[in-house]
Amino acid sequence: MRFTKDHEWVELVGDTATIGITAYAAEQLGDVVFVELPEAGRALKAGEAMAVVESVKAASDVYAPISGEVTAANADLGGNPETVNEAPEGSGWFVKVKVADSHEIDGLMDRAAYEAFLATL
Repeated sequence: MRFTKDHEWVELVGDTATIGITAYAAEQLGDVVFVELPEAGRALKAGEAMAVVESVKAASDVYAPISGEVTAANADLGGNPETVNEAPEGSGWFVKVKVADSHEIDGLMDRAAYEAFLATL
């Protein structure tokens, strides 16, 4: 699993990446009440807004950590947005993406680097 400074995570298996928000992000948001996800077929560029998470505190954009084409969105979040809080780095995933350039993941932090980054916040 790799991480961004905007608190997204990505897990790459073959040429498919699963993307979501980190436990830290979910904790900062508070209770998630709505998640707006991109539709399958949408092309994403690394760094662009790809989803919106609404919580009792605020609405926040979620950014694509890598470029590619959305192949699936987590439909379970529509009726159960609280899954983002319960399992942010598991069943609370947002999208699956067919990766355009697998080398983009090399620019992301591993868990140790991400935890070191969190310690500076």
